[in-house]
Amino acid sequence: MKQFLAIVMCFALCVSFNSSSAQILDRIKNKVKQRGDQKVDKTVDKGLDEVENGSKVKKDEDGDTKVKNADGTKIKTDADGTKEKGDQMAFNSKYDFVPGEKVIAFEDFSKAEIGDFPTRWNTNATAEVVTINNKEGKWLKIAKEGVFHPEFITTLPDNFTLEFDLAVNPEWRGTHMAVNFAKLDKPTDFTDYYHYVSWRGNHAVHLQFRPGFIGTQTQANSKIVAGNSGNHTVNNDVDFIGWNNGSNNFAHISMWRQAQRLRVYVNGEKIWDIPRAFDATSNYNAVTFGMQGSYGSDDYMLLGNIKLAVGAADTRNKLMTEGKFVTRGILFDVNSDKIKPESSGALKDIANVLKENAGVKVKIVGHTDSDGDDKANMILSEKRAAAVKNYLVKEYGIDETSLTTEGKGESELADKNPTPEGKANNRRVEFVKL
Repeated sequence: MKQFLAIVMCFALCVSFNSSSAQILDRIKNKVKQRGDQKVDKTVDKGLDEVENGSKVKKDEDGDTKVKNADGTKIKTDADGTKEKGDQMAFNSKYDFVPGEKVIAFEDFSKAEIGDFPTRWNTNATAEVVTINNKEGKWLKIAKEGVFHPEFITTLPDNFTLEFDLAVNPEWRGTHMAVNFAKLDKPTDFTDYYHYVSWRGNHAVHLQFRPGFIGTQTQANSKIVAGNSGNHTVNNDVDFIGWNNGSNNFAHISMWRQAQRLRVYVNGEKIWDIPRAFDATSNYNAVTFGMQGSYGSDDYMLLGNIKLAVGAADTRNKLMTEGKFVTRGILFDVNSDKIKPESSGALKDIANVLKENAGVKVKIVGHTDSDGDDKANMILSEKRAAAVKNYLVKEYGIDETSLTTEGKGESELADKNPTPEGKANNRRVEFVKL
């Protein structure tokens, strides 16, 4: 109320109090009341969500971020990290995303120290590498508004795929994470590509991703803007399902550029297919991530498993004409033969070729990177090859007698460079025509 009186006094000093002024003052009074009500509603919604979801985000003694229930116990999860009674969306039969043939950039933060900002990145804000309960690997925890630039990505060819995982804490009350494809004239220009874009003449593609809110029944949303100097050739947004701030708070986001065309998938759901998102005459050399912020002081986003790959997957020609097709798009849990859901597109692609050529016999060969014990890697590669065969037989009806399997572990490395990108290229599945 004190703020309202101050506004009234200032306004009275500037204008004479006539009937028009009185109407304006009434509008100001109503606006102040509305803003107060909105703040109260947000506080009440958050409190109700906490009671309904019963989950809080806490830190363990070592400072790592851990997701736990309100009573301090771990959230019971399935093997893939989702809640047992959650509404995790399985990738459906329409998922046609096929990753690029060769990995040119990969980031799982495995080389970064817990609590540090990764050395291969730049930012105008702050973030830290963390581990979390029930999810493998390390993640970049982003809790403050800022832009985050993976400096190791320096080129974006005409045909590439970009994949990454993005998560929010349960009860997230924030806005969105932005992903920008841009041309930087100099390295410091990355700050122009934020949760918004400072249009300065170069063409850019700007995408936003926000989860749905369980408490308010709000669906997840994505926005796309493309253009240069504020002249947008594309400007639209869409609601989608499959990602929220409750039990399904992890999203796997896949993007596929083919010349000017851009397709985008979230947890297996295609949400964008834009024929001319990219400019045919422009070059793009950078990706940036930008977070606008949140209404809650404990809110954060998690970014991880970033993979940029190039080259179209010419499955039919390579297998039937050249005799061998190699894919890095069939992914497994760490030290496991469990196939990840995001492998669905690559498996569907090879299954279609096998169906069209029913008389062809094929050997499935598994390969690992060089981390760990040689013998263990050999066994793991054999199990992974068998898992792929079983999937093709069970899900697509491929003749079991036409498929054989073999594991080669780390014995035939495709890339001897011990970088994250090199290791990602070594983790592959080959299909060899017999």
